[in-house]
Amino acid sequence: MKLTTREIVITSLFTALTAVGAFLSIPVGEVPITLQSMFVLLSGLLLGPKLGSLSQLIYVLLGLSGVKIFAGFSGGPQTVLSPSFGFLIGFIFAAYVVGKISHSGERLNLKRIFLASLAGTFTIYIFGVPYMYLILNMVIGKSITFSTALKTGCLIFLPGDTLKTILSSSTAVRILRRVNLAKE
Repeated sequence: MKLTTREIVITSLFTALTAVGAFLSIPVGEVPITLQSMFVLLSGLLLGPKLGSLSQLIYVLLGLSGVKIFAGFSGGPQTVLSPSFGFLIGFIFAAYVVGKISHSGERLNLKRIFLASLAGTFTIYIFGVPYMYLILNMVIGKSITFSTALKTGCLIFLPGDTLKTILSSSTAVRILRRVNLAKE
């Protein structure tokens, strides 16, 4: 995939925004509340499936390489054993899903953008919750049920993630309208 300078810059911007979103975190249990998912959704909405997921892949690879850009100022290969790492994997796929759904029709509209954001949010959960369950049970040695993992890795985050879905969708609609007007 050959990228233009503009594509490299905007992809890097969303990598950086996701990192900034990680630093704005509130620790609650095994997974902190952050603004990362909002930037993941925006990356898919604004950049499309390929560049959006590329921005998140770069974010995860940077963190795995040792740059302390994950929540709690963590990074390095050992983070693979963190209960929250599955959510980071989910970011890559969520950005792709959001971009694919939102950019699938001729015209972008709020309904499709909002549904794409919801699908992206649940994609993050699909990767994050089972990963958290496995790490807590098999690596850390805590004996929890899957329903407990679902409660602590998903249900408590639903109100905030719903708000982030609404904010990212409405922000994307405004930005895309301006960008499309500038193209005409």
